[in-house]
Order: sequence, then C-alpha cells, then structure tokens
Amino acid sequence: MNKTEIQRIEKYLRQKFQLPSIIVRQRPQKDDSAEVHIGDEFIGVLFRDDDEGEVSYAFNMAILEIDLD
Repeated sequence: MNKTEIQRIEKYLRQKFQLPSIIVRQRPQKDDSAEVHIGDEFIGVLFRDDDEGEVSYAFNMAILEIDLD
C-alpha cells in the first residue's frame, strides 16, 4: 500500500466511523497491509487484496474478552 492509498483509506475510515482520531500507518517491510490505530492504540490490520485488477480491503480487529465490560 502506498502513501496515497493509505491516506484515502484513512479518510474513508474517519468519515465512516465518525472518528477523526483513526490513523492508518504503513507496516514495516509489508506492502500488502497497514496498521490501524485510534490515537496511540493499535486496533487492527487492514489487508489489501488485488484480484484480477479489482482491489478490495479487509479490516481485521481482534477483541479480547478481558476488554469487554
């Protein structure tokens, strides 16, 4: 994922979740995925899938039981 692509995804996520503190960061030595943060807290990984020229993204977020009320 290049910088422009990451910025577009970050803008989309901020608008979709109405949360301006979402940050999408490039992963070191990985070009098919990015890290998603809310402020300084890592919340998940965003994967890029390019299938026969059609690009899609999958957001993977683990929720630990101990984090639930």
